[in-house]
Amino acid sequence: MIDAYENPGTPECRGGWRYLAWLVGRQWPRCVAGAVLASTWMVLLAATPYLMARAVDHGLEPGDTGALAGWTGALAGVGAVNAWLGLMRHRVMTRVRMDANFRTVKVVVGHATRLGAALRRQVGAGEVVTIGVGDVQTISAALTAVGPGVGAVVAYAVVGALMLSVSTPLALVVLIGVPVLAVLLGPLMGRLQGREAEYREGQSVLTARIGDLAGGLRVLNGLGGKGLVADAFRRDSTLLRERGYRVGAVTSWIQALGVGLPVLFLALVTWLGARQAVGGHISVGELVSVYGYVVALGWPVAFLIEMGHQLSRGVVAARRVVAFLRLEPEPDTGTRDAPAEPSVLRDPASGVRVLPGRLTALAGSRPADAAEVIDRLGRYTPSEATWGDVPLSDIPLPRIRDRILVAEAEADLFAGVLREVIGDQETPLRGAGSVDVRLRRVGATSRNEPADARQQHPADDSAHLEAIHAAAAEDIVRALPDGLDSQVAAQAGDLSGGQRQRIRLARALLTAPEVLLAVEPTSALDAHTEATVAARLRDAREGYTTVVASTSPLVLDRADIVVFLVDGKAAATGTHRELLTAEPGYRALVARDEEAVR
Repeated sequence: MIDAYENPGTPECRGGWRYLAWLVGRQWPRCVAGAVLASTWMVLLAATPYLMARAVDHGLEPGDTGALAGWTGALAGVGAVNAWLGLMRHRVMTRVRMDANFRTVKVVVGHATRLGAALRRQVGAGEVVTIGVGDVQTISAALTAVGPGVGAVVAYAVVGALMLSVSTPLALVVLIGVPVLAVLLGPLMGRLQGREAEYREGQSVLTARIGDLAGGLRVLNGLGGKGLVADAFRRDSTLLRERGYRVGAVTSWIQALGVGLPVLFLALVTWLGARQAVGGHISVGELVSVYGYVVALGWPVAFLIEMGHQLSRGVVAARRVVAFLRLEPEPDTGTRDAPAEPSVLRDPASGVRVLPGRLTALAGSRPADAAEVIDRLGRYTPSEATWGDVPLSDIPLPRIRDRILVAEAEADLFAGVLREVIGDQETPLRGAGSVDVRLRRVGATSRNEPADARQQHPADDSAHLEAIHAAAAEDIVRALPDGLDSQVAAQAGDLSGGQRQRIRLARALLTAPEVLLAVEPTSALDAHTEATVAARLRDAREGYTTVVASTSPLVLDRADIVVFLVDGKAAATGTHRELLTAEPGYRALVARDEEAVR
């Protein structure tokens, strides 16, 4: 089974069937072992009626006790061996399925990481969740075909050969009957693929809507729109349920025919065998063996039908995974070096210029305008933005990510210990100054903390504590039962919106990037906490380039430069107080925000 740190390999992305074949090829020795074990197990199931026929014809009917005992012992031995083979087959096939499961998870997660910021713009969160929750399991189940599926084909051929030694007409009925079953079930398998694809698509859309609804529930309650969204969700979930019923209807027919047709097939062969026995064409023992062969054939037939069912669903899931793996990250053709020294960031689309070493605020009546400027300056969207005299598009993306950090308002927070959620203890503090200077500068803002409290903190947590202080998040750490060692849920769901926002800010400050681009870092905070964060942020980022998208007067008053955006363009630039005096539109914008603060 694939190791957690093993390279999963390069997946085959030319189609769903090819992807399933790639999963088999990555663990072919185990798949071969599963096929051999399953084939031997099923063949020995067919050998049981053969041994029973010998016991009847050579032991029971002539009254030969020794022969009867010998054939009975052989029958018991074959049963014991077959029990062991069944156990080993199940263990090997479980490993095959788990390997396919984990390998698919690794390639999907790895590709999601490579896509980076392009992921959200190319595929919805619901699609990724559906792949991780449902499609991965369906794909792994489809690999049952390499074990019991192959074994069923082998056992079918062996039973046909054994039946041929007893009666040619009966053998022809057996050999022709199973293909007839496949012909009858084939159209249902094709219909299942179509129904399954529709259902999976609707499931991903609804999953994304659940996430959006849960994330914006408080806002919806405040606006009184919860009922409207709930009605839309109820309508979509009803439609998805109807699609699920259609999938279930096809599946039920497949399962019903898979059980019913083999029974009719068994009855037909038994009736023909009985007639041949009455006519003296076959012996009583051979009649017993014919019945046993047909009963034993039930297992291969059942596995063949199950294999077709699982492969029909598996190829649909594999196509969805392949479609995801075909998504391409944003092209990175940059070859030029980034400016060696802190330099001006310029966005021609908006006219915004960000001077190095300054705290710049972007204020606009539409928050999306400021966020779009930050996306361009952080090279999260294609643009003609420049850094110094170098276009951002000409600089290799890793160089940009190493020096420019975009802190989104709703950036993901992973579950884990708070210390790890905020950042790795060994993460170096990068920027214009050395680590020691950086710590002293941030530490200068924490002189109000009692000396005895500072002494209680371990030395290796100093960087975390400085970042937490700069984000005014000390109360969060104190309120948690184990401080920095406390467990935090995924997306910090056990914290309030304002607490999550400060944790995100602390995480961004801990990395100490040369350029920090923050989107609405204080929008969920009360006025007192917001004022504290604004003051500490300015001190913590002194000497570094910082851009903050905000319309809060508490933040704007701390900025060195404020850029007033109108329809996404820089309409005016100056200090907060200068713009209040000179720009009526800016004054009206800030006045509304002041009223919201009150």
